[in-house]
Amino acid sequence: MTTSFGLDLPDYPWDRLTDFRRRAAEHPDGVCDLSIGTPVDPTPEVIRRALAAAGDAHGYPTTAGTSELREAIAGWYATWHSVALDPATEILPTVGSKELVAWLPTLLGLRQRGLAVACPSAAYPTYEMGATIAGVECRRLDAAEVAAGASLEGIGLLWINTPGNPTGEVLDADILAEVARRARAAGVVLASDECYGLLNWESDEPAPSVLSVVGETRTRVLSVYSMSKQSNLAGYRAAFVAGDADLIADLTRSRKHAGMIVPYPIQAAMVAGLGDTEHVRVQKEIYRSRRNLLRAGLEDFGFRIDHSTAGLYLWATADKNCWDSLGDLAELGIVAGPGEFYGAAASDHVRIALTATDERIAAAAKRLHEAAA
Repeated sequence: MTTSFGLDLPDYPWDRLTDFRRRAAEHPDGVCDLSIGTPVDPTPEVIRRALAAAGDAHGYPTTAGTSELREAIAGWYATWHSVALDPATEILPTVGSKELVAWLPTLLGLRQRGLAVACPSAAYPTYEMGATIAGVECRRLDAAEVAAGASLEGIGLLWINTPGNPTGEVLDADILAEVARRARAAGVVLASDECYGLLNWESDEPAPSVLSVVGETRTRVLSVYSMSKQSNLAGYRAAFVAGDADLIADLTRSRKHAGMIVPYPIQAAMVAGLGDTEHVRVQKEIYRSRRNLLRAGLEDFGFRIDHSTAGLYLWATADKNCWDSLGDLAELGIVAGPGEFYGAAASDHVRIALTATDERIAAAAKRLHEAAA
């Protein structure tokens, strides 16, 4: 008799791009990989210095984070969102935001309560994977539907993502406020994934945070943020969650038992990064330049760009199946992300990342323009 162990999860979806990567690599000028949003620019020196200075980390760090880090996170919300948080009770650092997204349904005990997760119709796959890991159902439900009165019966955790990945859509303050009102009225935890919030292309101001619209009463509301995008810290796994003090206390307790702790040198690096706004503004302008080049090339080639008002991606469609579009791009040596990875509703789009070097972005734009000529 054979006993099977493990969670029996599906294969990692990005493995399905192997053939497209091979075809793109045959281009005589090399591949332009615009499929995954991993930063390629240097980590700011102010952050690297702080990391090195904290290298003598011989003791265990705290799950709740140092007081300096919690205060720095509170300062970040005050600076960018004019939100006043209690550093002692309303903030918790996490080992990247993906870890929190994947484990939040489990840590909230949704399976024991018989409750489901809901996430947008076109969404970051880890929302659904978090439900799978927890052994609960995942339903597709957009913020606009919730604001219009869609039922939240049987849902314990509602994810919203603004600016959205993959779409780059920004939810305005009125929609956010109404979603929060309806979620709380239904007794549902509302978690807002806001990790692209500072990369707002239509305004010098950040995209609205859910904490900006709920006032001082943050019951059942969480804001999730990652420094990976604003500070090129994907390799540091530096993120945090803020909001409802009771939820933060419960998550902190659970995470203590599980050993989910941000290493002390990373905490010190986060403090330095959160306190420096200049590198964030500089990086945003680098991405803006790349975005302008790519958008012009994609539109010239025949793609329509939908949403994409914030974030690190262009959400593009040629009004055909995403795999056919991926094939067209692979012939130009360009690799993109298939919309199907983000839900059935996204199957006619591709996601184009801005996270490649200036040289590779320029090469991709040039190929698109030339192919359209």
